[in-house]
Amino acid sequence: MTAVPLSMVVNGKPVTAEVEPRTLLVAFIREHLRLTGTHIGCDTAQCGACTIHMNGQAIKSCSIVALQAADAEILTIEGLSAEGAPLHPMQQAFSKHHALQCGYCTPGMVMTALDIVKEYPAPTREEVAHGLHGNLCRCTGYRNIIDAVMSGAKAMSEPGHESMNKEP
Repeated sequence: MTAVPLSMVVNGKPVTAEVEPRTLLVAFIREHLRLTGTHIGCDTAQCGACTIHMNGQAIKSCSIVALQAADAEILTIEGLSAEGAPLHPMQQAFSKHHALQCGYCTPGMVMTALDIVKEYPAPTREEVAHGLHGNLCRCTGYRNIIDAVMSGAKAMSEPGHESMNKEP
């Protein structure tokens, strides 16, 4: 198959590559860009382990081919905080509330959580639970994850933290 040129912005940096037309966005992120925080879980858009933000909205990167993201702004878990900088408040909340065990689902959960907080800046437990509906965790259950999202939302609303009306 003939490779096709692809350009996008990933975590604030322009990226250009040649990809086969059938390359999934998740594979492009992991294999070509070596950003391995985005996980491949089910390949059917059911588990949420591959959740990223594309043009400011959470998507499951296993559900689209990379060429569909041409010229898009992509944010992965690695782009939430600069290298050496403190973790993003949502990442800190996941750690503080023990909302992870094996960690496989965590990047997708965090990216989905940011999308929830963007829609509901002070979410209820029900809004968080509903928003996480498309993300699976087989280790923790969801109580601590919901607690973490609510805590992260609160921390993000405090003075000194960027508004979720724009990407972190």
